[in-house]
Amino acid sequence: MVTLREKQIGALKQMLNLNQPQTKTLAGEPVWKILIYDRCGQDIISPLISIKELREMGVTLHVQLHSDRDPIPDVPAVYFCLPTEENLGRIGQDFQSNLYDAYYLNFISPISRQRLEDLAAAALQANCVSQIQKVFDQYLNFISLEDNMFFLKHQNSEAISYYAINRGEIKDTEMESIMDTIVDSLFSVFATLGTIPVIRCPRGNAAEMVAEKLDKKLREILRDTRNNLFQMDSASHGGVHFSFQRPLLIILDRNVDMATPLHHTWTYQALAHDVLDLTLNRVVVEENVGRSPGGGAKVKTRACDLDSRDRFWMAHKGSPFPTVAEAIQEELEQYRSSEEEVKKLKATMGIDNESEAAFSMVTDNTARLTSAVNSLPQLLDKKKLIDMHTTVASAILNYIKSRRLDTLFEFEEKVMSKPATLDRNIMELLTDPDAGNPEDKMRLFIIFYICSHSISEAEFDRYVAALQSAGCDLHPLSYIKRWKAYAKMAATPNQYVGGGTKTVGMFSKLVSQGSSFVMEGVKNLVVKRHNLPVTRIVDELMEMNTSQETEDYRYFDPKQLRVTDSSQSPRNRTPFQEAIVFMVGGGNYIEYQNLLDFTKGKAGGSTSKRVIYGASTLNNAKQFLKQLSLLGQELH
Repeated sequence: MVTLREKQIGALKQMLNLNQPQTKTLAGEPVWKILIYDRCGQDIISPLISIKELREMGVTLHVQLHSDRDPIPDVPAVYFCLPTEENLGRIGQDFQSNLYDAYYLNFISPISRQRLEDLAAAALQANCVSQIQKVFDQYLNFISLEDNMFFLKHQNSEAISYYAINRGEIKDTEMESIMDTIVDSLFSVFATLGTIPVIRCPRGNAAEMVAEKLDKKLREILRDTRNNLFQMDSASHGGVHFSFQRPLLIILDRNVDMATPLHHTWTYQALAHDVLDLTLNRVVVEENVGRSPGGGAKVKTRACDLDSRDRFWMAHKGSPFPTVAEAIQEELEQYRSSEEEVKKLKATMGIDNESEAAFSMVTDNTARLTSAVNSLPQLLDKKKLIDMHTTVASAILNYIKSRRLDTLFEFEEKVMSKPATLDRNIMELLTDPDAGNPEDKMRLFIIFYICSHSISEAEFDRYVAALQSAGCDLHPLSYIKRWKAYAKMAATPNQYVGGGTKTVGMFSKLVSQGSSFVMEGVKNLVVKRHNLPVTRIVDELMEMNTSQETEDYRYFDPKQLRVTDSSQSPRNRTPFQEAIVFMVGGGNYIEYQNLLDFTKGKAGGSTSKRVIYGASTLNNAKQFLKQLSLLGQELH
């Protein structure tokens, strides 16, 4: 199976190969070239292709489009940017200044006819038409972070955020333009995958608008005989790519589940996003490096890349934090024992003191030494990796301890599975100055408020007073209160069945061996397997089962010639093997991890399921709370 991420990398590599397909046998040197991108292009490339790989593909220089650039003759320039007025104006200036010998223009999303004509006019005026080698629409307007995860916007993501879609005084024209932006990117995803999905969505919200527009856009492309974007669907994959089954695209609105984006979490990747602000597969951590002359601790920041090249990250990003700490400790011990072995060899061979006797031993030890020397580079790499994860995990651990995140996580899991029993304890947590910062308390209470069916006004006011005295910003709550009054959530049965945690025996390994992680006072929690609302909806729609939640979901099939009434249920009842879930209004790593666990759980069956998780933007709880606060301020 070729994943979305691999396809996007393939498209980028072909673009960097001057839009020629890459041949298997690389003859000689690559063509040296310059890569010029805008911010959006940089966000797309940076999680996928490292600087080292760019070098190997002949990119000697990569620069921002809007930076001051000197003319460089005899070198082709590959542009990768959005076809905006501003960018095209700058490209026109480059033509005028005659900066490069050959221009390969690649637009991240399709350039309109009008703008293409303006660009042509600029080229004529600068008399450089012959130097423009290629103009390509790349349909790559999305960011792949992992094999099964993408999101649409990192720069100016606030343009399509939850706040932008849900604010009170939004004009119809603004809403249209947000929806068009989202549809343009979603269309890129399917153009890159080369498949036409079947679309399902709930009624009466932003998700439905996106589904209608995407359906219309896919129909137009399929009817247009000159267009060959999806012709390769069946032919070029040689039929082996995947079965004739099409993927199911489920478009959901963030309002289906407002508790999860605020939830405190316990798995490595989601924690890195929540407390360290993991962005485009990279976190920036502060490290103490000795003392400064003034006597204070000297702190330097360190950027750590956490991506699919990192074996440890791939194995443990979905594990509960204590498990990760134990795994790092084990890796460290393995490394130490290998290092000891090399030292022992040196000693036995007398390399420390070059004596005559040493040489007689050389022959039988040569084999052992060779293998030890050969393993040195891997050992050093391993050491680097362990160091990096120790730094990241220690930073997370400090937050867990200072904000008591383990207690908050455990409590929220209980609230989400059976909220009625916990009224007394929540007051204790809200009034305890050590339990989290004001934001943490607000998150906890909103989750409690969303999940509990009946809170009387008097009780509500008591809680609000407690939150206020804890120093919380109360705006998010006023928005959630109004949201809850509108939402049908009160009507549906409890959404978060089967959650909860169990505490396992203490960290025996970590405590006994004097590890680098001081885990005292941190609970060793294991997350119980349960499906979040999003995962449950995906399961129902993929299996073609309906519940009261999904029975009135709309159904679109862009390949059907007649536009049938989209409220009817699909004709074929075969379950889907592949689904793409797209969250309008922002996604998070908690839902992504829950979907991954869900597909792993299904893997035992006769056929394996694949789910790709996509979102308009990626928010951690802090960013999401800020958006709720802005929405709350509008109500006053």
